[in-house]
Amino acid sequence: YSTPTPNGQKVMIMLEETGLAWKHIDVNIRTGDQFSAEHLKRSPNNKIPAIVDSDGPGGGPYTMMESGAILIYLAEKTGKFLPKDPRKRYDTLQWLIFQMAHVGPMFGQAGHFNNQAKGPELQYARDRYNNEVKRLYKVLDNRLRECAWIAGDEYTIADMAIYPWCKGYADRGVNKAEHPNFMRWLEAMEARPAVQRNNQMTDRKSTRLNSSHANI
Repeated sequence: YSTPTPNGQKVMIMLEETGLAWKHIDVNIRTGDQFSAEHLKRSPNNKIPAIVDSDGPGGGPYTMMESGAILIYLAEKTGKFLPKDPRKRYDTLQWLIFQMAHVGPMFGQAGHFNNQAKGPELQYARDRYNNEVKRLYKVLDNRLRECAWIAGDEYTIADMAIYPWCKGYADRGVNKAEHPNFMRWLEAMEARPAVQRNNQMTDRKSTRLNSSHANI
């Protein structure tokens, strides 16, 4: 139950990578579907994505909200993309939470003040969040100087979580000359078939949802 925002795409990529059978049910956040009583039962915080696993723990349906928690759940369910080695596991969880605590909130606020909240009196907010976004890209570039993937030498749910938020790098003034390690990683991400399928699905679903919103 989702819209293909960065948080929605995180779960879409994971589902495509694992090969689990899944179905996307639109929750159009532009028209307020996330506030419906039905969706509230799935996601008490009125956010997307939410999942219903028909074969949950102990058998029977199990419902989850929060994209980071969903990634951990799917990784443990399938035994994929969350390393068993304790050090590598904790490295992955650190960088997953880095996305949830920093990349998502800061990129989201920057997008809001750049695109929705207008007016010269808000320039301080725009500068604050845009500068933090630039800093976070540099954190990633520094990390990827040391590692092939975000969490280390393995592709994990940390990569899946960070990629959808960061793929709009060009609009944020990020370039290969100043962020060569980030760009190398981005190219490796976009070479993955599951990521390519996600991007294609995102384009189609976004077009459909935007068209639906325009016709209201």
